[in-house]
Amino acid sequence: MKTQLLNQKSNIITIISKSIISLLFMVVVLSHGCSKDEPVVATDLISQINALPAEALNADESNFLLLMREEEKLAKDVYVTLYAKWNVNVFLNISSSEQDHTDAVLVLINKYSLVDPVTTTEVGVFTDDHLQELYDQLVATGSTSVLDAYKVGATIEDLDIFDLKEAISKTDNQDLNLVWENLSMGSRNHMRSFYGQIVGLGSTYSAQFISQEELTAIISTPRENNNQ
Repeated sequence: MKTQLLNQKSNIITIISKSIISLLFMVVVLSHGCSKDEPVVATDLISQINALPAEALNADESNFLLLMREEEKLAKDVYVTLYAKWNVNVFLNISSSEQDHTDAVLVLINKYSLVDPVTTTEVGVFTDDHLQELYDQLVATGSTSVLDAYKVGATIEDLDIFDLKEAISKTDNQDLNLVWENLSMGSRNHMRSFYGQIVGLGSTYSAQFISQEELTAIISTPRENNNQ
């Protein structure tokens, strides 16, 4: 009887220990965002930004910095909202990545002494009226079905890739290009995730902003990693 009780006690301790380890693992993963989608962890990227010299910004570069700060917040806020609606981990994971993205843009905004357009951390609130309207539209569409939610995710990443490609073509600033290239890589990985979910439900997604050829190239290649 005593041996049986000791064995039961040992089993309970083992179960509790495994639960604690699993919980700690989840805390580490969530605190660092979505490691499988992010090409560079946020702290590494921030260090690289600050190590590069500040170079003069033109009006287009300044305006795009402000736009991308809110556009990345929009992506994060939509994914947070759709996760609350559908309880699908892909939205939770990628929302963490988008938080890293908007934080990286904020580092540049502060570096160049620009006024941050994000005045609140409240989900779904934006300074740019167009982004406010877009957020409302995307959430409404993504709330109709989980398939539509995945397509909303693909649409957001489609737009991000398009805008970032345009920005990269119009700047030679080292720090801006570092961030835009990094965010582009993350968006391509996110597109791969959403497209995979869409195909898994027997549907497909057609490019709305980038070319269909570019979308095909993205989804037919493996996830990217930055080994800097």
